[in-house]
Amino acid sequence: MRTTAQNAELALLLEVAGTPKPGNVDRRREYDDLQFEHFLAGAVGARPGLEMVAEGEPLGESFRRAIEGMAEQRGGNTQFGALLLQLPLVAAAGAEDGPLSPETATAVVESTTVADAAGFYRAFEAVDVAVDDPPEDMAALDVRRGSDAVPALEERGLTLADVMARSADRDGVAREWVRGFERTFAAAESIESGDPGRPVADRAADAFLELLAAEVDTFVVTQHDRATAERATERAQAALDGDVDTEALAEEFVAEDVNPGTTADIVAAALFVALERGLEV
Repeated sequence: MRTTAQNAELALLLEVAGTPKPGNVDRRREYDDLQFEHFLAGAVGARPGLEMVAEGEPLGESFRRAIEGMAEQRGGNTQFGALLLQLPLVAAAGAEDGPLSPETATAVVESTTVADAAGFYRAFEAVDVAVDDPPEDMAALDVRRGSDAVPALEERGLTLADVMARSADRDGVAREWVRGFERTFAAAESIESGDPGRPVADRAADAFLELLAAEVDTFVVTQHDRATAERATERAQAALDGDVDTEALAEEFVAEDVNPGTTADIVAAALFVALERGLEV
């Protein structure tokens, strides 16, 4: 029987293996500077941090350790957002006070501390992460400042939940934190109820397309602009409707460097939920 941390690692591996996943690295497609093997190494490297949080260690420090391990490969940032989504879920699953659910995951979020926020900020020193510029009144809390922003966090008494709440209007991963992991659990149900004749990784790719068709990917907004993200969502819906070939769409997005990374992050978290609830691989 796999441990909670093993399920989290496996979820990261299954997510990157799923195909076709338009715009994302998968087992058939990669970018010149971001390759399939980088994601495999990132998932393995993150394992110690996942084990820490599953065993009850503080979430922020566990996240920092997971990101440092993830970054020990040549591709750079592979699973920052996925791990940020996974860790509260792993913490909830590792606790002994009930099965994994939106409620138990939300309880973990609500219990985060200022020290957890500091660990989150320090994680940005291990890898470059594409983020939007913060509002002027939050310049002192720019995550790209890493440890230099910790005094401002402490002065304002901001927990990691507070930090996520301040970003939820523009970041899809933070939005999951403050909305009870709504899309994550819905995607888990989609994967669980998918065609049992299809590999789990490819059922996850199906869920990816459904998520992308339903909501604009905030990483594409950061990477390009809102119009590009909206077009990606429209194209995903066209693929679901059968008007666009999904394999062709995957090639199109890679050629245009349209990478719906936030959607992939949610799928990785959803796979963990499904595995914890008994999905067989």
